[in-house]
Amino acid sequence: MKLKMGTRGSALALAQAGWVAQELKKRHDGLGIETVVIKTSGDRFSASPPREASLLAQTTKGLFVKEIEEALLDGSVDFAVHSSKDLPASLSAGLGIAAYPEREDPRDAFIGREGLSWSALSVGARIGTSSLRRKVQLLSIKPGLDIVPMRGNVDTRLRKLREGECDALVLAYAGLKRLGRSELKHELIPAEVVVPCPGQGALAVECRQDRRQVAELLDALECARTRLEVEFERSFLAAAGGGCSTPLGALAHAEAEGVALSVFWSDPEGRCPRRLLGRCPDPAERDAFTAELAARIKSGV
Repeated sequence: MKLKMGTRGSALALAQAGWVAQELKKRHDGLGIETVVIKTSGDRFSASPPREASLLAQTTKGLFVKEIEEALLDGSVDFAVHSSKDLPASLSAGLGIAAYPEREDPRDAFIGREGLSWSALSVGARIGTSSLRRKVQLLSIKPGLDIVPMRGNVDTRLRKLREGECDALVLAYAGLKRLGRSELKHELIPAEVVVPCPGQGALAVECRQDRRQVAELLDALECARTRLEVEFERSFLAAAGGGCSTPLGALAHAEAEGVALSVFWSDPEGRCPRRLLGRCPDPAERDAFTAELAARIKSGV
């Protein structure tokens, strides 16, 4: 049997898709997988002038999955591999996540120029990131930082750091690890300091809901704990109305007593950054729990 796998063409996306293909072939003898690279709206806006890209990013969610989902629906590909953090709160009708492989560490990583540590950051230090979520949280904890908009892939950002365009970068650690760059000197930022993006560190393997045979093959990669935690985070994303213009973070942790969910939310201007921790004893009550948590954090109660 041969399947077509859809993915973006970035180095990270190809590394993630390659890992998924390798793991599937380990579990299914004789399975062939063809990689189909799909250019998304997100890839196009990343290549746009900074101002145009910024305006588009703030009005659209799901830029990095739209065209891939269209290919799934029209049958151009059989399944797709995404970074879970790129998924909008709701998938396109007829599609579902067939598997969430075991998650990597979801925290952000701090990479400073030689001799600069996270604890030594001072007023005026230039931090490279284009994430509004990171920007608002960093400024709420260390006021006076200079946040430098920083787009491009990991290697591009590291080059800009070396060339002195910023003093430090904040990146998702999982991306560094999947690209084989985890040996770079870095510090992991505690999740209680900078709450990660919903789904950060997790992969999502998506297919059409009516492709049952495909879904059964993909299920070999499923990690039940990852699904439980990521779906709690995505439920909060949906309840809070999170988009690219909303600084929002969520990190779930499955416990014996249920699921703990740490969340962050602010208005787009960063004037009211808030953090909450809630615990849901019964995972079956997930959506009601996240709706209440979203209402509390947005109202400041």
